[in-house]
Amino acid sequence: MLRTISIGVRSAVHSGAFFRGFRTPRPSAAQELARRARAGTAQRLRGKAVSGAAVLSAVGIGLTAFASNRDGPEDPVLLGYDTSTFMAPTITPIAELRQAANGESGKAGEQNNCSREPGRLGTGEDRTRVEMELLIMKVQRDVCRELQRLDGEGQFVVDCWKREEGGGGITCVMQNGKVFEKAGVNVSVVHGKLPPAAAAQMRSRGHMLKAGPDGLLPFVAMGVSSVIHPLNPHVPTMHFNYRYFEIQQIDGTKEWWFGGGTDLTPCYLYPDDASHFHKTLQSALSTHSPDLYPQFKKWCDDYFVNTHRGNERRGIGGVFFDDYCPEGESSRTALSLVHSLSDAIIPAYSPIVERRLGITYSDLELEWQQLRRGRYVEFNLVHDRGTKFGLMTPGSRTESILMSLPLTARWEYKHEPPAGSREAEMLEVLRQPREWV
Repeated sequence: MLRTISIGVRSAVHSGAFFRGFRTPRPSAAQELARRARAGTAQRLRGKAVSGAAVLSAVGIGLTAFASNRDGPEDPVLLGYDTSTFMAPTITPIAELRQAANGESGKAGEQNNCSREPGRLGTGEDRTRVEMELLIMKVQRDVCRELQRLDGEGQFVVDCWKREEGGGGITCVMQNGKVFEKAGVNVSVVHGKLPPAAAAQMRSRGHMLKAGPDGLLPFVAMGVSSVIHPLNPHVPTMHFNYRYFEIQQIDGTKEWWFGGGTDLTPCYLYPDDASHFHKTLQSALSTHSPDLYPQFKKWCDDYFVNTHRGNERRGIGGVFFDDYCPEGESSRTALSLVHSLSDAIIPAYSPIVERRLGITYSDLELEWQQLRRGRYVEFNLVHDRGTKFGLMTPGSRTESILMSLPLTARWEYKHEPPAGSREAEMLEVLRQPREWV
């Protein structure tokens, strides 16, 4: 369990001074305290004499200190992941993760529960849940480090939160950096009872979920989600999300599936950037099946659509999939696909940022960026299933769910770019998706 101590810094946050402090080369007091806490924790972990781990975080409502109440030595390495390098302690205590990983029954984990083989939460897929939690925390760490490197000045603040109904999460946000106006990388691991509204959303996608008399379903859900909004309109916004669901039914059977994807939302079209992005994702999927990329690419084009805007796509796509539970495969085999795609995030995006961040831009180009961000907001609030699921889940954390929204956006009445302009070229691609590979 985690103990939480909050020290309010609301006035500093509201004045903007708090986040501006993270842009200066000289570290703020909060950064220095966090650095010392991490250094001390790492030193104790290396000596295997840890009584707990401390992470200082500062965001929105305050500065929060988190510490575990575990006693005795604890090896931070689990299944090849060094948990001492994560942005914060694992959401599930590492001792519980280790027990679940070592206590797996083996054969049960090889059943394909998508075909409704008998099972209970807590057996069969234990190792999958452990590996997925470790993977998403590694992705969070790697992406935060890379974005800080690209930005050169901005620093992520870390907000660890607990869900009363079960589980919690880690929200990492960088605002007002040199390159990125806002970037968030969130992880969450939650469990409890799925409410009827959320179950109905899943049934609409073909899941035949059997609930008890109360209409509730025990579930486990975990994932990593990120949205990156650069300052320069020539540097594209990028989003990725990878998640795992596991649901227990009244008859004792269990369903599991993976979902997610990675997609790019530029304001200005650079065909070589689009080609690089898609080829990187295609390469990640080709080791699993040559059929996956075209299938997931089309799925992405068809999902990220503002249907109320004449089927205008949010961006130039990427890959997207949901309810991924291949017949005859174990959940751990399916997890390997998520692992490959998560490894492709940085190589797909970083070269594009480095190519475009030095381009000068005009006020007109900034206005176009603001209008495109408005479309981004519309999709996330009107159509995105993840946003809807999060907001209808009891105990959900609205601040983390709406982390995907940019700091600024614009809506202009009946705006249409001039014919033949670069803005019109971008809009044409959004209305008629192209093949980039």
